[in-house]
Amino acid sequence: MAIRVLTVDDSILFRTVIKNEFAKIDDIDIIDTAPNAAEAEEKIMRLNPDVVTMDVEMPGMNGIDFIKSFLPKKRVPFIVITSSPTRAFDAISAGAVEFMKKPLVHNSSEMSAFCERLASVIRFSANAKVRQAPVRPISVPQPALNLPSGGRSNAVIALGASTGGTDALIEVVKRLPENSPPVVIVQHMPAGFTQMYAERLDKICKMSCKEAADGDRLRPGLIILGAGGYHLRLQKDARGYYVTSKPGAKVSGHCPSVDVLFESVSESAGPHAIGAILTGMGADGAEGLLKMRKRGAYTIGQDEATCVVYGMPAVAFKNGAVMKQLPLDKIAEEIISKLK
Repeated sequence: MAIRVLTVDDSILFRTVIKNEFAKIDDIDIIDTAPNAAEAEEKIMRLNPDVVTMDVEMPGMNGIDFIKSFLPKKRVPFIVITSSPTRAFDAISAGAVEFMKKPLVHNSSEMSAFCERLASVIRFSANAKVRQAPVRPISVPQPALNLPSGGRSNAVIALGASTGGTDALIEVVKRLPENSPPVVIVQHMPAGFTQMYAERLDKICKMSCKEAADGDRLRPGLIILGAGGYHLRLQKDARGYYVTSKPGAKVSGHCPSVDVLFESVSESAGPHAIGAILTGMGADGAEGLLKMRKRGAYTIGQDEATCVVYGMPAVAFKNGAVMKQLPLDKIAEEIISKLK
């Protein structure tokens, strides 16, 4: 049976193009469209779609305020489509399961590629867990880490996530003390959005955070986030760890790819690494995490109950990459315990 989708956007051109593009896709049916929040609410309640794609900037109530007000009435997976990174992250915090960068409607090739990606997101979002209220990162005071000399002094933490990951990563890294070993992260996100997300992490976390630049050196207390459109790799020389950030073909369907990061961590850090794979659709990161485990790293997977989409962690668990599976709010505590 086809996935039933309602598309909400104030642009009649965008709505028309979406309908025309998805008419070519057998397993997804755009059952109707709406130009504003008021009409969207009426049609969601009447038509009961499986997924709703939601514009942000609309006349009257904007898409984010609509999601906040509507989810307590009915849990529906919302995919937010916007060109603003800030609004995208606000939408996730409001309860949307995923966001996508809005394309140029007049560019037919860009729209076709966008609809192909959107179709994939719709398929996973139809089964995603919908949060009725935003997940609020909890501030947990942590003592300074007294890292012993030797092995753990060379520790590095590697995290990978996709759908639902922007909030999940915050739940983990906000709990890490300011003198934690360096953290490298790949979160599936388009170019232009990762810089804004790094700035958000920098404001929220005790550690510092920056978007990756080629050649960045790692140090305790620093989080490096892979840049959209660039593969992030961990390297090591006589001075210690550093990263490369270079464009490249998609690996496991993504650039940056969690598999690329985790494989490089397995080679450069070996048993000194701790890896965690969080919520996300697909399988990116599962093979890389398995390579980390085989090289002696400690590996963690987020459990099904707390994932928005139990995809990447599920594949990693099934292939033997995960040593311990935990709910989201216990992952930072587990990481910290392995550093003492």
